[in-house]
Amino acid sequence: MARIALVHDWLTGMRGGESVLEAISEIFPTAELFTLIRIPEKISPQLRAIPAHTSRLQKIPGAYTKYRHFLPFMPSLIESFDLEGFDLVISSSHCVAKGIIKPTQALHLSYVHAPMRYIWDRYEDYFGPGQASVPVRIAASLIRPSLQAWDRRASTQQRVDTLVANSHFIAEQIQTAYQREAQVIHPFANLERFHAPRNPGKNYLIVSAFAPYKRIDLAIRAFNQMRLPLHIVGAGQNEKQLRAMAGPTVQFLGSLSNEEIVRAYSECRALIFPGVEDFGITPIEAMAAGSPVIALKKGGALETVTEETGIFFDSPESDHPEALEQGLIAAIQKMERGPIQISETACRSRASQFSKQRFQSEFYQAVLKMWETSGRTSSHLFQTPEF
Repeated sequence: MARIALVHDWLTGMRGGESVLEAISEIFPTAELFTLIRIPEKISPQLRAIPAHTSRLQKIPGAYTKYRHFLPFMPSLIESFDLEGFDLVISSSHCVAKGIIKPTQALHLSYVHAPMRYIWDRYEDYFGPGQASVPVRIAASLIRPSLQAWDRRASTQQRVDTLVANSHFIAEQIQTAYQREAQVIHPFANLERFHAPRNPGKNYLIVSAFAPYKRIDLAIRAFNQMRLPLHIVGAGQNEKQLRAMAGPTVQFLGSLSNEEIVRAYSECRALIFPGVEDFGITPIEAMAAGSPVIALKKGGALETVTEETGIFFDSPESDHPEALEQGLIAAIQKMERGPIQISETACRSRASQFSKQRFQSEFYQAVLKMWETSGRTSSHLFQTPEF
């Protein structure tokens, strides 16, 4: 049987990328795991049980919380892993994981959540004015060209045999950054969680990490102006600023359990999805609970939300925050005044297309195609899983 290596940037919590890694690991139960840093108590039992290898970053004091500060060193850290003896490498990458060096005889498939996020399209979100101190911004501008050059080298055919994107939006970014085509396999939501009957109230909902590109600030300004109730679930780096700007109708609920989040989806008027996302799991979760979605008409939301399950907002004139704020307000008013009726059945039906079973089946077929195209036989790879 083939020796299989799974590679992930870092394991410091359970978000969408880690759920995808967990689903992949279920397809390849004999695989070993390689990651820059791993906090066992922050990850699922499934991921915790995989034999794991970490980088030197694991032993550096403070790295558990400050690991992003080591971005300039991450390319060399990921390349330091020795995969000699492995036949198949599968990376789950939004930063440097796909840059791991495969053995000569091995094949490498990389599932790309986004091209190296901090140096391409998300650069201004992390290092733009107001997002970082002046020294950090200067340092980032100096290292950005070399990191982009490394990322291009790490994404060549010699390093990665097959690229798979999590959305058509990301596949376009891969084409721009690496001049390579990528197959698209959409992620999934754990749909079996969403069986509670829908009981909508008056409040709207955001479920999100508090990162700059999530544009929670845009939603807060809109709800401050409209004086409508907005509940926000989550935590993150921008929490202090967001709380400071919130008016009396905006309520922060913190980090909730899975059961509490399911209930929040079921009871909200609609989910607000105001940022440009690579893909976005929360709209699928909301629809699985029967809830409509109000989303920015850009990015991954265009591949999940439809006119039958939500309302899109945009500003044809400008991407300026005030223009987008007015676009969001107009979309909320459509729902408040009732000209648009969205059925619970349509939402749940749309969400059902993004199942874990569908993802695992498509991912398995992508790996199998790469393996057999190279002249290898599937009998030497692994037993065919049941989906």
